[in-house]
Amino acid sequence: MHERRQLTVEGLTLAYAQAGEGRPVVLLHGALTSLDDMMIALGDVLSDGRQVIAFDRPGNGSSERSATSGSLWVQARLIKRGLEALGVRRPILVGHSLGGDVAMAMAALAPEDVAGVVALGPIAFPEARLEMLLFGPRATPVVGDAASYAAMPIDALIMPVLWRGMFAPQTLPDAFRAAYPTDQAGERARLRAVGEEAAWLVADMTRLATTFAVCRTPVHVLCGDADLVVNPALHGRLLARVAPQATFRAAAGVGHMVHHIRPDLVLDAVLDLERAAVIA
Repeated sequence: MHERRQLTVEGLTLAYAQAGEGRPVVLLHGALTSLDDMMIALGDVLSDGRQVIAFDRPGNGSSERSATSGSLWVQARLIKRGLEALGVRRPILVGHSLGGDVAMAMAALAPEDVAGVVALGPIAFPEARLEMLLFGPRATPVVGDAASYAAMPIDALIMPVLWRGMFAPQTLPDAFRAAYPTDQAGERARLRAVGEEAAWLVADMTRLATTFAVCRTPVHVLCGDADLVVNPALHGRLLARVAPQATFRAAAGVGHMVHHIRPDLVLDAVLDLERAAVIA
């Protein structure tokens, strides 16, 4: 696991890790993962000449949760204030899946504070999703904890299947197998946080989708064209069509974890946004 530091924002502890020095790049992980996922895939790739900062999104990894921290808009606000506390100015945001949505929300809330967004396999529009069925009941007041306890034997069976599905059609990379704490990702509290995010998802994505057409931030959307988790045509490609300064690229034969399989394409996107920022 990567060495974590902590800061307090609005009474919540947020965990983060850092590597390198230079222009800031912020990494935001997707559902069922933590900052370790992003750092394993991109930490070394992006930290040459850059300050890479990866967050455990609220409720995930080692970051604390609140009653509303399952909302991607609340997460966007908290992470923005965390970056302000760290003195980070106009970073490039690299977000995977739901982390890409948090990055887009940050750009909507304060476009002047974001140099660009790289959205990796983002869920761009509201839809019914498997997470709502598997984990959503755990966010129910009063009975949520009971549901979490009751589901523990099932979690032990389905989590390996979910991991394979996220990487399919590829297999889990050796670096990920060796370094990622998959046992912690399946802990009851972390899966409840996933349920809370699922409970907020439709309302949050409906609001987020209304911001794309007026987005002033440069956005690079990168998806695997064999993604089994998020349909790239219905989400990433459409996002790039709606957002005025967005581009779309599909990685051939790659699944949802495109940052692990094609980190070179992520670096290309970051480099392009850096050049654009210098010209601007």
